[in-house]
Amino acid sequence: MERFFKIKENGSTISTEIMAGITTFMAMAYILAVNPNILTAFGKTGMEWYPVFLATAIAGGIFTIAMGIFVNFPVALAPGMGLNAYFATVVVSTAGSEHPITWQMALTAVFISGIIFFLLTITHVRQMLLEAVPDALKHAITVGIGLFITIVGLKNSGMLSVSVETVNDIPKGTFTPLQGFETVFGLGSFSNPDVLLTIIGLALISILMILNVRGAILFGILGTTVAAILMGRVDFSSLKGANWVPDLTKLSFFEFDFAGIMGVGIVSIILTFTFVELFDTFGTLVGTANRAGFMKNREEGNKRVGKAMFVDSVAVAGGAALGTSTVTAFVESSAGVAEGGRTGLTSVTTGICFLLSLFLAPAVALIPGPATAAALIVVGVLMMQAVTEINFKDLVIGIPAFMTIAFMPFTYSIANGISFGILGYVLLAFVANVFGKGEKYKIHWLMWVLFVLVIVRYVAMGGH
Repeated sequence: MERFFKIKENGSTISTEIMAGITTFMAMAYILAVNPNILTAFGKTGMEWYPVFLATAIAGGIFTIAMGIFVNFPVALAPGMGLNAYFATVVVSTAGSEHPITWQMALTAVFISGIIFFLLTITHVRQMLLEAVPDALKHAITVGIGLFITIVGLKNSGMLSVSVETVNDIPKGTFTPLQGFETVFGLGSFSNPDVLLTIIGLALISILMILNVRGAILFGILGTTVAAILMGRVDFSSLKGANWVPDLTKLSFFEFDFAGIMGVGIVSIILTFTFVELFDTFGTLVGTANRAGFMKNREEGNKRVGKAMFVDSVAVAGGAALGTSTVTAFVESSAGVAEGGRTGLTSVTTGICFLLSLFLAPAVALIPGPATAAALIVVGVLMMQAVTEINFKDLVIGIPAFMTIAFMPFTYSIANGISFGILGYVLLAFVANVFGKGEKYKIHWLMWVLFVLVIVRYVAMGGH
């Protein structure tokens, strides 16, 4: 083990690596409860809770172990936040329409995005794309997704209410402009137990985080579950006769619909999965590599990040085959690095913890929706931190970044945020370069390609 992972060479010990791996698992174990709740959307997507739980645990286990063995990198992978919400939103929002997108079609889109990642990685185009998009837009995408999943959390908790009169006036599947004095959303009722539980969850997680407790989100979820039990909001009847041994026959394995996606305009969805994952993974991998000290030798650091991207691309396609949304590198991996994790043994330990969690499905299923909703809102806070990296005083950068951030939550679409960010930057940078007298802005040729693709997308969609 010492020779394989080069533990001493990386300034660590076996015990330190194992503890770091457990720490990483504790920091991200919340995904075991959150991901099934999001992808099933409480029964609205057609997916079932248990198969998604199995896929989450198995994907987190297998691909995190693969990262440790093949890359010797202390980074863990699991279904990513934000893209899982986008996955469910696409399925639910198209239900009942003329061309609904089923969860099987959405999984197919994720699988195809994984194949695209694989091709982009081995041809090094992926690295070129990372250089093409300005850093400000990358940070804006992170912030926008943070606000997007915050709204998902608010909706799931009951803290976000809707005006029934307003909605009833709008035919299903259509859009209508709102007047300046009109609103659709409001604050939920505090007489709703779910709202109270969410507030308790927010308080618990926030307090634990400012006290620097490892696994604060997980412990906050567990604390909120205890509060729900005391309030009589947890039904223990499901434990009677529960099978604690994982039933792998329940996996939604290779549940793809390649024929169905041909007639539903799936291209923009595939591109969104691809585009968001591109920056999400890159930021996490480089950030973790920096924190672990791997980037001191830039050539070696870049080589390791490149190998990690290869494993990540396989994980995206593999996760879809198992029945879950996009699998990606988790920023919570930095918790294990902070504990001293420097090698792949940290990842292997985390992966083993995920596989062991397969035996805890009946207990995880008891966790109420408000507990995971509170976790979503707090994760939104963490993603919002990237806003400090954006220079809003430079309007050529600030305006596109703001459009990226604002359009994601307010139009309830990650794709819209990315699209308007690209359109805004290319247009403003071009005008500034041609007519301005100050700083010249770099517009990579790939940004022009994306600019044209976005315009074609909206023309084909008729504006929506």
